[in-house]
Amino acid sequence: MKPSWTNFHSHTFYDDGKSPLEDYIIAAIEQNVKSYGFSTHSPVPFPSTWNMKMENYREYLAEIDRLKEKYKGQIQIYAGLEVDYIEGRCGVHNFRELDYSVGSVHYVNQFEDGNYWEIDYTKTHYDKGLQEIFGGSIQRAFQRYVDLNIKMIEEDTPTVLGHLDKMKMHNSTGKWFEESEEWYQELIEKYLEVIKAKNIIVEVNTRGFYKGYSQLYPSPWILEKVLEKNIPITLSSDAHTTAEITKGFAETALQLKEIGFKTMHVLWDGEWQPFPFDEKGVYLP
Repeated sequence: MKPSWTNFHSHTFYDDGKSPLEDYIIAAIEQNVKSYGFSTHSPVPFPSTWNMKMENYREYLAEIDRLKEKYKGQIQIYAGLEVDYIEGRCGVHNFRELDYSVGSVHYVNQFEDGNYWEIDYTKTHYDKGLQEIFGGSIQRAFQRYVDLNIKMIEEDTPTVLGHLDKMKMHNSTGKWFEESEEWYQELIEKYLEVIKAKNIIVEVNTRGFYKGYSQLYPSPWILEKVLEKNIPITLSSDAHTTAEITKGFAETALQLKEIGFKTMHVLWDGEWQPFPFDEKGVYLP
């Protein structure tokens, strides 16, 4: 068996990605990707500059079906969404026609004007939400973020949990907390127990790593706990451009091997299955 790559977290010009869907498939084939999933940011029930518009949803699915047929035999293609969980308003249950879903929390609570605090927007916006909504308490803010993820996992369960600690994104410049702090360690432990109980796949997301503003999502010490709890993982790049499809994969795969992982889960022949891997790729049948 020759190693190849897979990726199930990617964006296109239907949301804040940069290119048409077919451009990603052509680039994926060039980058030795054998199974590829589109996970455009799901529509949300309010104006957004980076979520897909609901009126484009059917067109998006139809285009994926067209590409599945056109590239049959060259690459497996799957229809997914990165579904924004918004308590009481939006979740996986709104999108049943998918091959899989990546569940993520980006919107945490609202400002007084009703607009949501987007945790992965600019640092200025992040600071504003932290101060105005949580009184400057990163502990309270992170607790709310984790609580929302837990509610999503328990009540509106996705296939894959997207970047489980994404809220740390600006901590590299803000330095609001150290990940060794007791409150944070205890919070992550509780979080992982819920993930284990639901047996969902944890995404190892390379975007923070190759963008230079964070470590991997999740952090390596969290990945050690993920391994201890026998929680399945999948590797993705959260690609917004065709050049990012396999970015950071070789280095991250090597790091995962050093932590002790022997397999990663891949959507192959319509099922999520574990396969061995190394820094050259995943060993598919």
